Amino acid sequence: MKKTAVLIAAGSGMGADAAKHLSSKGFNIAIMSSSGKGEKLARELGGFGFTGSNLITKDIEIFFEKVLIEFNTVDVLINSAGHGPKGDILELKDKDWIMGMEVYLLNVIRTSRIVTPLMQKQNNGSIINISTFATFEPEKSFPTSGVFRSGLASFTKLYADKYAEYNIRMNNILSGFIDSLPEKEEFIKRIPLKRYGKVSEISSVIEMLASEGGAYITGQNIRVDGGITRSV
Repeated sequence: MKKTAVLIAAGSGMGADAAKHLSSKGFNIAIMSSSGKGEKLARELGGFGFTGSNLITKDIEIFFEKVLIEFNTVDVLINSAGHGPKGDILELKDKDWIMGMEVYLLNVIRTSRIVTPLMQKQNNGSIINISTFATFEPEKSFPTSGVFRSGLASFTKLYADKYAEYNIRMNNILSGFIDSLPEKEEFIKRIPLKRYGKVSEISSVIEMLASEGGAYITGQNIRVDGGITRSV
């Protein structure tokens, strides 16, 4: 029986490449994105697409209802995210910090609330969150991302501990600078491997975490960053 991978906010970039990669490995694919690109990509992959926002609980609920009608199972959930507010930490307004929480933390919590009961019934599931290398070494260029994705790391460990008895795993991928974004020389100079990562290199890790090969990995923050983080 084919497994089903559900990808949120995956109309482009790392999420879109992960959808293509998992499709090539035999997964059913369901994609939700707010731009409409995810719906189009899903059709191209022979899967199910839906245009909606991971900031709106009702959209997520409707999406999962339709996925279950289409495929009858959700084996893998991959949470990507948009871009939160940037700026000087004391010049960002309250509404900016709240939006950062919406984009980088509540996006995962909302989908987890909905998908967890489904995975509990199956006694199996893998949730993979595309996060950032700046989770534990904050970057002033990405303040809301660093603050709330460090919160995501804590949430992930709490979740992984609680739902391990149901064979549900949750892990974060701490991606570095990836070629889905324009390259900047100032960033390349800081990366020991002296290049941006490829979206395919993120997708390979996602495949591992989605498969039986990653069945003993849970509650982890896995760095795929070319060595840019310094902590050990």
